[in-house]
Amino acid sequence: MELKQGYKNTEVGKIPINWDIDLLENLTKVIDPHPSHRAPKSVDKGIPFLGIGDLNENGQIIKEKFRRVDEQIFEEHKLRYDLRKDLIGLGRVASIGKVIKLKNNIGKYTLSPTLGVLDSIGINKGYLYYILNSEYIKSYFSKIMSGSTRSSVGMIVLRKIPVPLPPLPEQKAIAQVLSDTDNLIQAIERKLAKKRAIKQGAMQQLLTPKEDWEVKKLGDFLVYEQPTDYIVTDTEYNDNYDIPVLTAGKTFILGYTNEKFGVFKDAPVIIFDDFTTATKFVDFHFKVKSSAMKILKKKNDSVDIRFIYELMQQIVFPLGDHKRHWIGEYQHIEIKVPKPKEQLEIATILSDMDAEIAQIEQKLSKYKMLKQGLMQNLLTGKIRLVCVE
Repeated sequence: MELKQGYKNTEVGKIPINWDIDLLENLTKVIDPHPSHRAPKSVDKGIPFLGIGDLNENGQIIKEKFRRVDEQIFEEHKLRYDLRKDLIGLGRVASIGKVIKLKNNIGKYTLSPTLGVLDSIGINKGYLYYILNSEYIKSYFSKIMSGSTRSSVGMIVLRKIPVPLPPLPEQKAIAQVLSDTDNLIQAIERKLAKKRAIKQGAMQQLLTPKEDWEVKKLGDFLVYEQPTDYIVTDTEYNDNYDIPVLTAGKTFILGYTNEKFGVFKDAPVIIFDDFTTATKFVDFHFKVKSSAMKILKKKNDSVDIRFIYELMQQIVFPLGDHKRHWIGEYQHIEIKVPKPKEQLEIATILSDMDAEIAQIEQKLSKYKMLKQGLMQNLLTGKIRLVCVE
């Protein structure tokens, strides 16, 4: 393939002709936070000794339990790295290549040798963070780990990582655009979390039984159907196809099929998964992936199925035989329900909230995809943010 004018081939791929390649050790101080690699003695009331698996990408502690060590370890580590700076952690054990913005506002803590600590000296800090998250570096780690049975890389390997290096003004511009995008994504995530919390509070209030609510059973309102006739066969998924294929868990829509036979069209219904008790409200045509996904339909017009779906979110389903949650055994679970009119009113309120949440989720997904595109283009020099001399 002919090389585009103004670009050159390098060990990390095609980059602009005025970009350089340099080693991480020349651009940062690559620090081994605990060079003895002997785990210090644990104590009950010490400070955190955090490894790569204890922190998320934003430097927040994500585990309830982690090793605690004497504060003297902090004094020893303080001679090697300063958490008051904008340091970056780079995973080298298990979560190899994981990039962490190390926080300085979560109290005293120390770091384990499962990561290397990077203190930038010849590279823009923001650009460093994003280039370490780029396909360049992911590809580099994939190559050095290919065929290896190791679950770690040495500090020497980290120091020799080749880094694409634009001129400093371009580094700053790239970092600013990506940081602004991240800030926007985080703002949307905060809004989404707030809306979900509001809905949770509304559910608690609206679904708490009142004095005039009647005691019924799930089986009074719902019948279930085995999905045998609607299971996909040997199919190829394609986003351009029309029929969604449903599965359990967070994914829910596994993909889209063009199989026209055996499509369930009698929506709205509730999908119940025998293994996880995950329930989903479905108001569109679909096929399913597994026979473990039962289709729950309303028996008659005395019930609003959306209301029953919301009520089912409050139920803790007991475990049945063979460690599965057989929906047939739960037709006898007692629930309290209002009159159909109130069911509809409650369902409408919660449905409107779900619609608003879905809009925010779509917006979040859009901006995450936008960021992926920006990283792909800006960090490879396909799009330039400064004039080339």
